[in-house]
Amino acid sequence: MSAFLAGFSIGLSLILAIGAQNAFVIKQGLLRQHVFWVCLVCAVSDALLISAGVAGFSVVVKTYPQVEDIARYGGALFLIVYGTSSLWSAFKNKHTLDPTTKAPSSLNKTLAVCLAFTWLNPHVYLDTLVLLGSVSTQYGANKDLFGIGAVCASFVFFFSLGYGARLLTPYFKKAHTWKVLEGAVGVVMLILATELLR
Repeated sequence: MSAFLAGFSIGLSLILAIGAQNAFVIKQGLLRQHVFWVCLVCAVSDALLISAGVAGFSVVVKTYPQVEDIARYGGALFLIVYGTSSLWSAFKNKHTLDPTTKAPSSLNKTLAVCLAFTWLNPHVYLDTLVLLGSVSTQYGANKDLFGIGAVCASFVFFFSLGYGARLLTPYFKKAHTWKVLEGAVGVVMLILATELLR
């Protein structure tokens, strides 16, 4: 069980920070739009990457470092576009008082954005493929248990974040609060894009 708990705690600590993906999950939770599918896509994506890292894919990343560069620049471009769009929405668009009344985006469009946040984020490769993959080797024959623990942490975190966000809905009955969220999401995206380009 020590390998499982280590994987769970380390995996959870790596995804706790509010980044682009987490901000998107919170926003979908507030909107109550496609929450289950967004949480599932994020968690399953993490599971695939963690499994690949534990299986030794970190060796591929070290052998072909250009993979990380491609993800870095592609991720930065995506964050700039999405961040600018959020800022434009915060300052120019007329927001409804209740986020649950906002016109829903299609499931396909929502999942496409969700997949972009997940797979165009170079930090996710560093955290899952390289870091968790490297740490798992310390557990020898129990490295699979370590990986399972990290995967469980992702599922617990994303579903808690997505469905827990609706507890904040009363605060978002004020149009001003919704505009602040859009602005904050935009700023976070642009900061992350700047960090990626450094």
